[in-house]
Amino acid sequence: MSLENDKMKGVIYILTNPSFPNFVKIGYADDVERRLQELNRSECVPYSFRVYATYKVNKRLSDKSIHAIIDKLNPNLRAIEVVKGKERKREFYAMSAEDAFSILEAIAEIHGCIDRLKRIEPDEVEKNEAKEAEEIEQESKARSNNFTFSEWHIPMGAILHFRDDDSITCKVVDERRVEYEGEKMYLTGLARKLLNTENRGICGPHYFRYKGAKLWDINNRKE
Repeated sequence: MSLENDKMKGVIYILTNPSFPNFVKIGYADDVERRLQELNRSECVPYSFRVYATYKVNKRLSDKSIHAIIDKLNPNLRAIEVVKGKERKREFYAMSAEDAFSILEAIAEIHGCIDRLKRIEPDEVEKNEAKEAEEIEQESKARSNNFTFSEWHIPMGAILHFRDDDSITCKVVDERRVEYEGEKMYLTGLARKLLNTENRGICGPHYFRYKGAKLWDINNRKE
């Protein structure tokens, strides 16, 4: 990721983080690279923040005007917490990065400063983090939904293949269990057995395929 420096005061930035897929952070920084380093210094957040876009400005704290616009359009988008009875407004908004970018784009066009607006392409590390976070979210969703094979359009008797070795198979025998080497078990238990691990964070459907398709893909098509 490469960001340009110039003599202007700073930038309004849009930051994203795979740890908070439903939020963006909109703020101001004299030096956005330094601000990014400050945020990513914390070990409390699994993934790093990245710059999605910047808008060069010549007045400090110009982000306050952006916040005011968004708050007036929809006051429910902003993350607000109450600490010791006092309301604290955060710079996080429940919107997509693209929607946030559209707001900055409209402002830039109105002021004839579209050249100051820049979308930053993610590097390979950022792409991989986003992909990993999405897979974890899918696993969590499957665990909370207590999936059944029929809901995912997988019939009784279907043969599933282990993700890491296509020669290893199991057969669907009821709504939630499969048969492997004569033993009936849940996919998560079978995945732990095949991976030789006691990791409690494993989610079985992530490790199996049906007719060449990952179970996640089948579920997404169903939805």
